[in-house]
Amino acid sequence: MTSVFDTLPGLEVPVGGIAQSLARLWEGDPAAGSAGRPGAPSEYRASQMNLVLHIGLPTIPDDGVAQFNAALRFTQRYPARILVLCPRAEGGADLTMRAKIYSECFIGESHREMSCIEAVMLSYPQEHREFLEDQVSIIVEADLPIYYWVHRMSQVNKIATYQWLLRNSKRFLLDTAVSTPEARTYAWPRPDGFRDLVHARLLPVRQSIGQFLSAFAPETITRGLKSAILICQPAYAAEGRVLLEWTRARLEACGATDSAAPAYETRPAATGATLSLEMAFTYTDGRYFHWCADFTRGRAVFESDLGGCRQMLPMTAGLLTTEAALGEAIFS
Repeated sequence: MTSVFDTLPGLEVPVGGIAQSLARLWEGDPAAGSAGRPGAPSEYRASQMNLVLHIGLPTIPDDGVAQFNAALRFTQRYPARILVLCPRAEGGADLTMRAKIYSECFIGESHREMSCIEAVMLSYPQEHREFLEDQVSIIVEADLPIYYWVHRMSQVNKIATYQWLLRNSKRFLLDTAVSTPEARTYAWPRPDGFRDLVHARLLPVRQSIGQFLSAFAPETITRGLKSAILICQPAYAAEGRVLLEWTRARLEACGATDSAAPAYETRPAATGATLSLEMAFTYTDGRYFHWCADFTRGRAVFESDLGGCRQMLPMTAGLLTTEAALGEAIFS
């Protein structure tokens, strides 16, 4: 069976020779240059960070390659050394560690703009994960921050054993839409560095809802509020959960915390419904606020009557791409 590691691009090298092999990647003829530009590609290496992508065991090869490609697109804007960790299930006969190296250069908007990145892929048996962290500490660029991204984590207790990465990473990035539910409540080291990619990719949605409601006084929004309901398609259940959590926090910041606090609820969309997400506020005096979005068509609509007059406002709607969500999670 083909593994994620086998599907990823790159040149397989001995684990003990990763540093030397990376150095040879950038050797070239300075006079020849690249695409007619003078100078070796190594001149364009200016990494800002280390991005460690840890591929969970449930990840199928196509999904693993998709995440790696997203990491490459991210590095077009934020040059980084990428380290991809590909675990193998315990109990296998092969206990060796394997490595690949990969490099790529991106040309910017002008012919004079170019950035070059490098990636290291490690395939390892989970029985030897303590040796993996020794290798990681050697491979990462020591003077640059580490951002640790775990994709499709199936067992909290497995990731919790990677203490070196969890302690030394500036951010721990997790997509709770594709992780075990326990990951959301686990007491991760340095919780201030934890970031959920679901929350990050909702940035355009959070911004548009916040901007619309900012036209009203907080007291107007919270007065007589009975309920805040989030309706979502199954494919957007994680986004619905996180958006309702954000909504509750924002409403409580506006003063919706008294003895008559509103009810918060998520509901599945009705069979045949085409809308991706819907949000509705109901009030004791008949006022209302409603927002709905169809991410497939890139459309959203606001409808409200919060006092004064009824409003209806169509807008565009969408979620951030994986690479854009990485940037939001890392730098927010």
